[in-house]
Amino acid sequence: MLVVELRNTLIEWKVPEELYSIMLGGLPNEKLCLTENPENKWEVYYSERGRKTGLKIFNSEEEACEYFLKKLSRYRQDL
Repeated sequence: MLVVELRNTLIEWKVPEELYSIMLGGLPNEKLCLTENPENKWEVYYSERGRKTGLKIFNSEEEACEYFLKKLSRYRQDL
């Protein structure tokens, strides 16, 4: 799964957009974030009070997207 597919799945699942940030960088308050860092690694973290918490680093976009989707699957509202 790539970022484009991830976004489409989250929209289909009706996961509220205020819960996550994809490829926007920075530290938005209280959101699960997915971004590519300068070393071409993929980061998934929860941004809270200007800090990255629970940071996970992945070597591939696919691994990061799958992890991100799994973390947000509990907010699925299309069932």
